[in-house]
Amino acid sequence: MKKARVLLKPSLLHRATTISSSASQSRSLSRQMETNPSSRYCYDPVLRWDPQVEDYFNKAYGPDHFAQISKALTRPSSYSCIRVNTVKTTSDAVIEKLTKILNESDDGLKLLQSDGRSSPISKCQIPGLEYVVFVHGSGPHRIEYGSGLESPPKEVLVSRKCAEAVLRGAQVYVPGVLACTAHVEKGDAVAVCVAMEQPGDEGDWSVNMTRGTTLQGLPSGKNPNHPFYCERSGLYIGMGTTMLSRAGMFRVPHGIAVDLSNRVFRLPSFHNVLEGEIFLQNLPSIVAAHALDPQKGERILDMCAAPGGKTTAIAILMNDEGVIVAADRSHNKVLDVQKLSAEMGLSCITTCKLDALKSVRLPNALSDSTTLVNGDNIGSVTNHSELSSNEEMASGRSEAEENASTEHPSGGDNVSQAEIRNNKGRLKNGRGRTQSQGGRAGKSQGFPPNSFDRVLLDAPCSALGLRPRLFAGLETVISLRNHGRYQRKMLDQAVQLVRVGGILVYSTCTINPSENEAVVRYALDKYKFLSLAPQHPRIGGPGLVGRCEFPDGYVEEWLKPGEEEMVQKFDPSSELDTIGFFIAKFSVGPKD
Repeated sequence: MKKARVLLKPSLLHRATTISSSASQSRSLSRQMETNPSSRYCYDPVLRWDPQVEDYFNKAYGPDHFAQISKALTRPSSYSCIRVNTVKTTSDAVIEKLTKILNESDDGLKLLQSDGRSSPISKCQIPGLEYVVFVHGSGPHRIEYGSGLESPPKEVLVSRKCAEAVLRGAQVYVPGVLACTAHVEKGDAVAVCVAMEQPGDEGDWSVNMTRGTTLQGLPSGKNPNHPFYCERSGLYIGMGTTMLSRAGMFRVPHGIAVDLSNRVFRLPSFHNVLEGEIFLQNLPSIVAAHALDPQKGERILDMCAAPGGKTTAIAILMNDEGVIVAADRSHNKVLDVQKLSAEMGLSCITTCKLDALKSVRLPNALSDSTTLVNGDNIGSVTNHSELSSNEEMASGRSEAEENASTEHPSGGDNVSQAEIRNNKGRLKNGRGRTQSQGGRAGKSQGFPPNSFDRVLLDAPCSALGLRPRLFAGLETVISLRNHGRYQRKMLDQAVQLVRVGGILVYSTCTINPSENEAVVRYALDKYKFLSLAPQHPRIGGPGLVGRCEFPDGYVEEWLKPGEEEMVQKFDPSSELDTIGFFIAKFSVGPKD
């Protein structure tokens, strides 16, 4: 992979040097495109990293290997992974239905014609994962944009996040459109390209564009450095037909802006397809649920459960027999777990709103508000239908009063009656609940130690393993370390909640060793009763052994020899073609 020249600098250089190099690179690209326009209209992104972060990852993986990882991250996996809800249906039945759906759709026909397969759908051949179905896509494809210096195509510029979704099979929706060529009408053929963050004068990264900007197809003599002309080079994701005029794209709040019929990567969209019967999920996430090895009748905690993919996977492996507590600190995300559980017809999942950093409730803090699960007191898990707004209002000093006293320490005279009414309304509906589709999320005060047979901590992380990823410049060495520190605090909570003889699984969707191997090292060194346990199935690669010394003197310890084969590290550049992911499984011995 060709690395961005702006990042081929020693790690101690200031970002100002990076910005200067980026400007020089843009001028060079402009000259290159003037002589060879085909180099402009293609998909060849370069993932930009902070120089110190790139230096760190080069030390961890080796420069060549990390270059391969970086390139793989800019592309989606070549297949969609579908987990079948075996409580409702079978893999064979799902394959039959999906084949019919694809045969009846234009996208499906393109998939069938792309590489000569009799069917793009196949059943996973990994033992134990036969209920997983792969739908194969294709790409990257060379798109003919009908481009030339004399007659460039009309263009629609979309946000990076929109582009990442489009590369996975989504359409171009109105909110994702940032700019457009002048005089675009409904039904026009347009090239779709990506607006990437650019380095600013103060070391920040931003798009620096007002939504509705008119794009220029060619640099003019009056304005040779037209905004985002050079930056669009190598970031064209397909050709499509506009569903709205230029004016409509920036006037209506929702809807499809461009029907992208000719894509660089062809992957089917499964939006609203076989709801309740299938769930689109990355293969390593499914493996993480298997690593937990849940058994019927057990009590299991999913500490950071939203949106519920792993929670429902665990429930299906248990044949919906037992108790799974799905916790998340976001009310709306808890509702998402409830909705998915209901769609899949699963009854063993209990949800609660709980911050993972406050998961443990010490015995002296227990109160009568705790509920019983399977006859035993395992903490304050409240069913979402049990709370009424009147009970919340009467439960003590209101949240509105707390906020008012904090914001106005001089007294209540500065608080208007309207603000008090609004705060009471927020209390009744819950913080942030106005954006939800209804429902309630019961609050939990945490759980006593040793409450669960198994705990899954799929920790919030830097997400540097997700694909496709077109930008990574915001992460710094310090932020990567801070992610690891945050996860250690959550792990401290998880360790206390697993009973002796139980299992703890820790997973992330990042390639960052600070959040993966370094966290495992921390756990094994601090908690002598923890030991790494075998995982089944084991299809990922080994972890990193050794340590890393940073220029500021900080030393990060990773795995010791012999431990690397006990974890699973999914490499985006490997033949498995998955996202970057990490799984560690711990057995809990006597805690005395």
